[in-house]
Amino acid sequence: MNALDYTIVVVYSIAFLGLGYLFKEQKNKKDYFLGGRSFGWFPLSLSVMATQLSAISFISAPAFVGMREGGGLQWLSYEFAVPLSMIFLGYFLLPKLYNSGVVSVYEYLEKRFGTSTRLLLSIVFQISRAFATGVMVYAIALILTSVLAIPFWQTVIVIGLVTLIYSYQGGMKAVVYGDMIQMIILFGGIMICLVYGVSKIGGWTEFTSLLDRSRLDAVDFGSLGFQKNESFGFWPMVIGGFFLYSSYYGTDQSQVQRLLSANSLNTVRKTLLYNGLLRFPITLCYCIMGLVVGALAYNTPEFLNQIPANKPDLMIPVFIKDFLPHGIIGILIVAILSAGMSSLSSTINSLSAAFTEDFIARGRDLTEKQYVRYSRIVAVCWGIFCIILAFYTGNIADTVIEIINKIGSVFYGPILATFLIATTIKRVNGLSMNFGLVTGVGVNVFFWLVVGENVFWFWWNAIGAGVTFVVAILLSYILGAPSQSEDKKEEEQEQEPFFSRENVILLAYFMVIILVSISMSVII
Repeated sequence: MNALDYTIVVVYSIAFLGLGYLFKEQKNKKDYFLGGRSFGWFPLSLSVMATQLSAISFISAPAFVGMREGGGLQWLSYEFAVPLSMIFLGYFLLPKLYNSGVVSVYEYLEKRFGTSTRLLLSIVFQISRAFATGVMVYAIALILTSVLAIPFWQTVIVIGLVTLIYSYQGGMKAVVYGDMIQMIILFGGIMICLVYGVSKIGGWTEFTSLLDRSRLDAVDFGSLGFQKNESFGFWPMVIGGFFLYSSYYGTDQSQVQRLLSANSLNTVRKTLLYNGLLRFPITLCYCIMGLVVGALAYNTPEFLNQIPANKPDLMIPVFIKDFLPHGIIGILIVAILSAGMSSLSSTINSLSAAFTEDFIARGRDLTEKQYVRYSRIVAVCWGIFCIILAFYTGNIADTVIEIINKIGSVFYGPILATFLIATTIKRVNGLSMNFGLVTGVGVNVFFWLVVGENVFWFWWNAIGAGVTFVVAILLSYILGAPSQSEDKKEEEQEQEPFFSRENVILLAYFMVIILVSISMSVII
């Protein structure tokens, strides 16, 4: 990097500090955590996708597609279940959560099942999200250090401090509008890498002639995920993925908080629609980028020699450093910073919302000024904690990332079942629900520790949800205990038709995704 590249990075960082200052006036909790419920579908859609398209995706997904043994376009199968999950959330779950007026989604569970369920899930969310974010910051800082040629600790501080300051000042408005800008920059970075990669390899025709065609196989109908080393099969990715994404987008505070910030329920549904439509094209772009840069690496010895066999994730950073002109390098570094800051800012705000709502403000009569002050203090504490965690993940980061994904699948299914029962089945009370939740998690832990690789971990999302659902309902009938009733206002909400325009579009798009993925070996 030269002075031009560093100038671009510095100007970008200062601009985001200004963004936080621009939105620094926060009068109450709805301003700070929900942006005053003022957002339309466009900024919310880009914000949701920006969190998903993290720096890990920008770096690791292309490396998986282009370089890793057994990789390739099967990465696209991660997207198969997304449209189906958006249909489910827009029709069944999110209308109830949005109309309830909660800030922390776990508050909704207290209304139905009692305090213990709310606090249990809130604690699980806060610990797991903070830990995962610390690993994410570590991984980004390690990658940027190889390009920026500055010490690791300085990279962590830059990412953490800039994000913490603008998140602290601006609350959810700074997070959403910051994410929107970062998403645009990140997608621009993907396209720059793709275009330059094709140019360096000698054009599209030369690329297709050098490409390992086995990497174009995206859909495997034969792998069911019930034997050792079976993964990325069509059915586990669709069924398990449905439960995973429904839980992530519908019950995870870091995601639902954005949707609760929408200016209307119609905006929530539009946000889900456009998230379901736009994720696949973006994923396809960075997958093709991975194929292009991977083909260039395998046919350029000096490039390949800089990528250790056990660290394929260095493919994109080395490409940026050695193959792109100055100025463009600065823009790409900004793209990686954008992805990291997007994930960190979202985490800080959602952790602050969950902790403030579930532990500080619950049962207390705080003034709006006190509430905002506590929220900002908690945001600073969580931000510092995530930054500290980034320094202590060390050499176990690669293993931890895999473990975190599996831990998510242990909990996502049971948590989704808990929210689904809360919104649809009145009979189940808190005791039955808690027992079902613990049983569902326990079964998933059994699959992880005892069954192991004989069942692909994507299935845990569906298995845990099913066990939780069945046990909670059966126990409620055995005990015969009455449940807490739902709010009358929620019961009277008019239900949208299932075959609405948005749902029909998403259902058709699910088929399009499958057909496009199957056809990639012909298209390329």
